[in-house]
Formats: sequence, C-alpha cells, structure tokens
Amino acid sequence: MHIVFFGDQHLESFGGAQVSMRLQKRFLERAGHTVTVVAPAMHGPRARTATRDEAYLDLPSMPITLDREYALSWPGRRTDAWLDARAAALPSVDLVHVQADFWGAFIGHRFARRHGLPLVHTMHNRVDVGIEAVSPVPALTLRGLNAWQRRVLPAAVRERRRITRTSEDSAQILRPAADAPADGWAYLRGLAAGADAVTAPSAHVARRLEQHDVFPRVDVIWNGIDDDLLEGLLPLGPRTPGRARFVWLGRMSPEKRLLPFLEAVAASGVDADVEVLGGGGQLRAAQRLVARRRPQASIRFSGRLPYVDTLRRIADADALVQTSIGFETQGMTPFEAASLGTPSVISDPDIAGELGSGFWQVPDASIAALADTLRRAAADIAAGAPVPANPEVREEFRQSSRTAAMVKVYERVLASR
Repeated sequence: MHIVFFGDQHLESFGGAQVSMRLQKRFLERAGHTVTVVAPAMHGPRARTATRDEAYLDLPSMPITLDREYALSWPGRRTDAWLDARAAALPSVDLVHVQADFWGAFIGHRFARRHGLPLVHTMHNRVDVGIEAVSPVPALTLRGLNAWQRRVLPAAVRERRRITRTSEDSAQILRPAADAPADGWAYLRGLAAGADAVTAPSAHVARRLEQHDVFPRVDVIWNGIDDDLLEGLLPLGPRTPGRARFVWLGRMSPEKRLLPFLEAVAASGVDADVEVLGGGGQLRAAQRLVARRRPQASIRFSGRLPYVDTLRRIADADALVQTSIGFETQGMTPFEAASLGTPSVISDPDIAGELGSGFWQVPDASIAALADTLRRAAADIAAGAPVPANPEVREEFRQSSRTAAMVKVYERVLASR
C-alpha cells in the first residue's frame, strides 16, 4: 500500500504525535508499504539539522511559536494546488491517514476528497481540554475553530451522517442540528464526518469519542515504542536503593502542569534528583520558580534530547512523573517507562486505568496530593521497595504490534470501498 500521512507539525519537530508518526512510518516501510508525509515545513535552528527524507512533502508554512519550532500551513486552494502538483509525481495513493487536528487535518481531508481516496483519522488531541488549557477565551476559540472548519472543508464531507444512541440502545441516524453547540466535540464530529475509520490511542478516549457521537466505532490502537531501541536498552540491571531519581518529560506549557510539579517537589521536601526534559514557553518561569523556592531536591533542566537519549534517561530513572490531567489522549511517557521497567507517578486517572498497574497514583489534582505522592514514592525507592512496572506493557506497546493492528484497519477500510 501507499499511505499518505498528514500532520499538523513536521515529523522532525518535538512532540509525542510526531514521535509516534515517525515510528509508524518506519515500521510500515519495514513491512513493505510506502509512506509519504505531508506537514508544514520547519523553520529555525532545527530545520537545518532535521533528518532529510524524500518521503517528506514539506508544505509552505509560517512559524507560529517564538522558538520557531512549530509552523502553520494555510488550508486553501493555493496549498491544494501546491500539494497536487507534487503528489502527481508520487506512486498511486491507496489511502490517506490523517493524524492532525487543525490545518493538517483540513488539508488532508481536502486532499482525500479531491482524489476520492479512503481516509483513516487518528485523533491524537483532546481539542476541548487542550483549547481550555492554552486559550484565555476557550469558548470563543472553539467557535472560531468550528467556523474555520465549516469554511475550508467541503460541505459533502461535513454532512455525513452521525450516530446517536436511543434509550433502547438502538442506533438513530441524525444530521447535526443547526443550533448544535460549537464546542470541541462538534469540531471533532466535523473531522470524523469525512473519515472511513477513526482510531484513538487509548480506550478512554475512544469511549468518550463514541459517547459524544464523534464516530460510532472507534478503533483503539496504542502509540508504540521502537522495537529496536527497546531491545538495545534491555535487559536492564537491578535498581540500587537510595536517593530517588525522578524524571519529568514533556512540552513546557500549562496543560502539562510543569509548574505545579515543581511546586510539589518543593513542598514535598524530598531529597531526590529530579531531571526535567523538554522545552517550551514555561522554561523561564520554571527556572525562576526553582530559584525562588530552593527545594531540597536537586533539579536539572536538560532541554530537548534525541529520542533514544530520552529513553535512556527514563530507563535510568527510578520513576517517571506524569502530571497533566484530562489532556492526554494516551500519555506516551508512562507506557515508554513501563516498557523499560520504570514505574511512574501518575496524576491522570484515565492514564492510570489504561496502564493497569505499576505506578503511584496521585489521588487528586492538588499540589499537596502530588507532594505527598512524591514523598511516598521516594520513601519506597529509598527502601528498595518501589512498585514494579507492569510487565505486560512491554510486549503490547511494541511498534511492530501496533503497526500490524493499524494495517488491519487499513485493509478493512479498503475492502469496504
């Protein structure tokens, strides 16, 4: 098969969805398929050092963040024409796989519609929660997104039927009401309307998508970990009891809750080594907080690291700390940690439910609760009795198994055409 991926951001930029898509691409190619990736061209320093891959179609774009890490490509006729001219030189396309939520999704849906191609849409983002976390006027932003979607997506795509459940649990086919709220779920329904299949990287997100009538049946396919890197990092030696080593990893933005984590570290009084990996707009605020609070723990900001180095840091840690709540569609890092035998401190109850075991659960969203859980985890680690990571995750999370599951979705969609 020849599959065309569409993303909101270039695959060489920083982010969980980009890591997942790079892995998917490599393992699909290993299985004999061809993958083309359409995403905004990169800007800034990383654009000069990013991997050059002939499979990348880098759309004309404009940077949208101060560090120029992320970019936007405007969906419309000019982008359509640019893309079609380049796609004409490609092998015949079998299927479009959209793994985007904004401009990349619009561009991908327009491409599939123009060329009569089947489309699979993976929903990596809880749009409602994400917008609320980053926008000062979330309701207005969501209304704007819904209006933008109606403007740029073909009407025939947006008018596809949707399914709602009656009290008798039978299916009733309805069109979206004209006065339906312009919320995050309405926005996702508009995207799913143009898809032949919708996938989500966790059961809890798939369940919510179905409950909000985004799509009648959502396939659950976890994002995975690189088989080869995992084998290269295993087997790991026994962990030595002593001063706890915590690692926090993510984009430094409000929804990831880095600042509450650092407040909790200071409030806990734990004598631990804490490494913070990643970058973003809250880096300076985080550094100022640490300088002001002067925690007992040693806190090191190590910046963004290559993927393999990030996995090594997770493998070397005694525990990974996950702090976002309600935002993640999967939460990659606790699964990567479990695959490497590292337990986690988990703030999000949905991620805890997906992971099953192998973590210290933070009972609520307060800084006090997180501080108390960090104290408990540090004491267990120092005593040589940490919670054991869930051993089942290691096999289920391998990218080879995730790619095989996605190929089955592709084959089902193609067979239904």
